[in-house]
Amino acid sequence: MTTKDEPARRVSSFYLAIILVIFILSLSALYIAFENIINQSDPGSSYSFLAVGFFGLALLGYMLLQTRPKPMRAIVETPRVITTLECPKCDFKNIRDFQRGDYIFKETGPCQKCDETMKITAIYREAKKKEQ
Repeated sequence: MTTKDEPARRVSSFYLAIILVIFILSLSALYIAFENIINQSDPGSSYSFLAVGFFGLALLGYMLLQTRPKPMRAIVETPRVITTLECPKCDFKNIRDFQRGDYIFKETGPCQKCDETMKITAIYREAKKKEQ
């Protein structure tokens, strides 16, 4: 199993500054809203500040979720499966890719040399060379 190499994503300082500004503005809007609610002065603006504060925190959460690293995707390479055909009369061998429905001792088409019916004698996975 191999993994696809992706360069590491770095968060720019400008993006972090925007996140910090949104955080400070959201907290200050929430502070003003709760201050107005406690003092019972202007309820219309206090609910507006409350909405702006929660919206800012929601936006901040969304922005932070977008900056997290994405999971690496694993790429599974399917091995090459090979079928060996042999002629029982003249011992001619033919190697081809596996086809759906192949099984050992299945009789297939005629031999290229003697026109005798060939049989599948082996089905195997091609050995993968190790990389060093």
